[in-house]
Amino acid sequence: MSSPPTVVMFLVLHQVNYRPAITVPVGGDDNGGVNMKKCLDNEGHALLLFKAHLQDPDDTLSTWTADQHDCCKWRGVTCSTQTGHVTELYISGCGLGGEISRSLFNLTYLNFLDLSTNSFHGTIPTFIGYLTRLSYLNLDSNNLNGTIPRSLGSLTELTFLNLNFNSLSGTIPPEFGNLTNLQRLYLNSVGRCRVEKIEWLSHLSHLEELEMDGISLAKAEKWVDVILSLPKLSWLRLRGCELSQVMYPYSSSFLNSSSSSSSIESLSLQNNNLTSSMYRWLRPLTSNKLLGLDVSGNMLDGIPKYLGNLCSLEDLSIYNNSAAVKFPDFLNNLSGCTSLSLQSLYASHSQFTGSLSDEIQKFLSLESLYLSDNHLNGSISEKFWELPRLETLDVSFNNLTVPSTDHMSSLSYVKEIGLSSSQLGPCFPKWIHTLKSLTLLDISNTGISDTTPPDFWDMWPSQLEYLNLSSNNISGSVPDLSSNFASGSVIDLSSNRFYGPIPKVSSGLTSLDLSRNKFSGGVSFICQIVDGLLYFLDLSHNSFIGQLPDCLWHFKQLKVLNLGHNNLFGSLPPSIGSLIQLKVLYLYKNNFFGELPLSLKNCTSLISMNLGANKFSGNVPVWIGENLSKLYVLILRSNKFFGTIPQKLCRLANLQILDLSMNNLNGTIPSCLSNLTSMLQQGGFSQDVQLNTTYRAYEYKQETYVDHAMIEWQGDEREFVSILKLLKIIDLSSNKLTGQIPHVVTNLSDLVALNLSRNALSGEIPQKIGEMKKLLTLDLSRNNFSGGIPSSMSQMSLLNDLDLSYNNLSGRIPSSTQLQSFPPSRYVGNRGLCGPPLNKKCPGDEESESPPIIGKSEGDGEEWGWFYIGGGMGFATGFWIACGALLVNRRGRRAFFHFFDSFKDWVYVKVVVFVSSLQKDDQGRRYGAQDPSNKNNVCSFCG
Repeated sequence: MSSPPTVVMFLVLHQVNYRPAITVPVGGDDNGGVNMKKCLDNEGHALLLFKAHLQDPDDTLSTWTADQHDCCKWRGVTCSTQTGHVTELYISGCGLGGEISRSLFNLTYLNFLDLSTNSFHGTIPTFIGYLTRLSYLNLDSNNLNGTIPRSLGSLTELTFLNLNFNSLSGTIPPEFGNLTNLQRLYLNSVGRCRVEKIEWLSHLSHLEELEMDGISLAKAEKWVDVILSLPKLSWLRLRGCELSQVMYPYSSSFLNSSSSSSSIESLSLQNNNLTSSMYRWLRPLTSNKLLGLDVSGNMLDGIPKYLGNLCSLEDLSIYNNSAAVKFPDFLNNLSGCTSLSLQSLYASHSQFTGSLSDEIQKFLSLESLYLSDNHLNGSISEKFWELPRLETLDVSFNNLTVPSTDHMSSLSYVKEIGLSSSQLGPCFPKWIHTLKSLTLLDISNTGISDTTPPDFWDMWPSQLEYLNLSSNNISGSVPDLSSNFASGSVIDLSSNRFYGPIPKVSSGLTSLDLSRNKFSGGVSFICQIVDGLLYFLDLSHNSFIGQLPDCLWHFKQLKVLNLGHNNLFGSLPPSIGSLIQLKVLYLYKNNFFGELPLSLKNCTSLISMNLGANKFSGNVPVWIGENLSKLYVLILRSNKFFGTIPQKLCRLANLQILDLSMNNLNGTIPSCLSNLTSMLQQGGFSQDVQLNTTYRAYEYKQETYVDHAMIEWQGDEREFVSILKLLKIIDLSSNKLTGQIPHVVTNLSDLVALNLSRNALSGEIPQKIGEMKKLLTLDLSRNNFSGGIPSSMSQMSLLNDLDLSYNNLSGRIPSSTQLQSFPPSRYVGNRGLCGPPLNKKCPGDEESESPPIIGKSEGDGEEWGWFYIGGGMGFATGFWIACGALLVNRRGRRAFFHFFDSFKDWVYVKVVVFVSSLQKDDQGRRYGAQDPSNKNNVCSFCG
């Protein structure tokens, strides 16, 4: 919700494709009439050879056969009515793969070639440059690699060239300067390409649209001069082109220019690390023809006043800007004629400070305003609510107070409003009922401690696309979740105090989050969501009861299912196997029982599965290792599973958390655990399963549920979020396992926690266990281990939780800072152990003697005093030199904190041991989990 979409302003005015949407011809001609001549044999043969080299999984080219002699009737082929020559080949988006065959060289009369949106690979063939009649060439969105052939510069009739989204490399050929008829040139995200000299571009006098996103222009001196030499250029995108590295972007002749003759209507310079020094060369590129400007993702500390005099500017983007800017000053510099034309301002995720001042009243044409994730504060000006055309407002994640005034009753035209993390409560805002056109409402985490108005749940019939009331203290029942909502809508009521059953829900929901409330009753209401659009369902931390209904076949798009912390019971329904897109399954802490259904093996996309704290029984299914190969998290703890640990679990190479504790498993620990390669190496978890949905100008990002798990950690159950890349855990405790610890377990060098306690394991502790140097937690207590504690354990410097109690260990406890730091209780129950921290002395130990007191000379105190004074002064001096350098040097400051962010990951897991227990309490405070007994007192005046 908080992030604006990554947009290029004024996109609607331009079509990326030069040719409008083309109906793929079954046969035809360049005049639109009936074919008078059949295609020539050699050209039909060339097309068949072209097809022979392709993979065509969808059989798109099924009409291309030798039996159908007239190739002019083949799909995607157009011929000349006078000559029968093939003139057009349009096979875009057909799922074709393979290399582009040289046989196309025989289509010498071809003037239109579109192979875009397929999977062609290999290099761009040189022979394409010899098809000199081509006026249109589109190779967009393939897997082409290598360099761009210089021969393309021979296509002098070309008016359209698109090489977007490939994997090309090298220099953009200067021979492109020969394409003097070119009107549209798209080199957007073509790969790792660069421009050495940009003078060739000045020859393209007919060029109207140019995209070069991702191409390095670091060596393109005086590129501004070249752009200004293109009289017809109206569309320019230079995103991520390293423009900040250009030493001389313009010639000195522009310094004295007070006006611009630029024809550019849409200009995007996003993500170039530009500072405000860019405004010197930006000015000649801007004129009163400019409609859209995108300078996002840079380091601009403000905007110049001349941008406030662009009387046609409608869209301005300056989001993801890393330099601090005072918002009142920003508005003031835009308050010329731009204030009358500006319709959309995208300024989220930046460093704007200050208030939403009265200056906003000058922007009478403003329709969309995105200011989320900034540092704005104070009360929103009443003038803000008087803007006559405002339809979309997002000021979420600032420190703003939203006043309840009569002015807000004039917002009936507003369609989308985002106020998340603003101060809106404690009363539920009455002005919401005036928003008759509303399609999106986010008032999450706004301090509301009240009930919803009686008519709230049917206020916008079939209209709302997004509703977020989460992280407040709103109470009451929810009578209807169907009337208000349009197809494809999102509902988030999480972290409140709603109660009672859910009677109705919309059939077309895409996301439903009712977690952390007091809802009760059954969950059969989910069977009403029948349109097949649901991708996210979280009903966790409630009081739902009953069985999970067997209607899950409706949810073939579902990616997250969280029913944890409820009172659900019964066996899992067979239809759970219909969830073929499911990535996260959390059923933790319910009363489900029986064996896991065989159909669950169809959920092959699963990455995280937590079925802990239930009453599941039977053997741990072998098919988990055979079919669920993408699993990173497998938690089956606290159930009634029995039998041996299946060897095939070792096939789960991505597994980082394996928790089978508190079951009735027997047999030995599989030696194949060393095949869990993710625990052998650094890195590991990398899948960012973020669930996004876009509503007009808003992008709402659901929590990354995959990087989230309930884990038994050092004796306590803890909820870990966003650290799976660091957590690698095996917990087999509280079972009936026997035998020795396989020596290969010590190869799991990236493991941070190993718990084998409360089993019947025997033998010696592996001598090489000290090589597991990243272990933070090691619990081998209450087994039958014998022999000594391996001396290699003295090398485990990160170990902060160790329990070896109640075994048959003997000998001296090895000396190390870590091993002696644990309390004696971690070693008790081993009669043969001796040495610190135990009071029992080892044979041959002598009585310790107090060290002699060494006298001090009279001058010692004075010398040490001067030492402390000097040390303190040195520290203070060094501290302020370092801090001063960071304060003055912006680049140095950014580099330091980038290093700091990287370094802190190294110690993060160690820190999380101490802070994770506070996370849930802290979350309750942040999200307005107030004392329910105070609700009536807080809002007794709400009326």
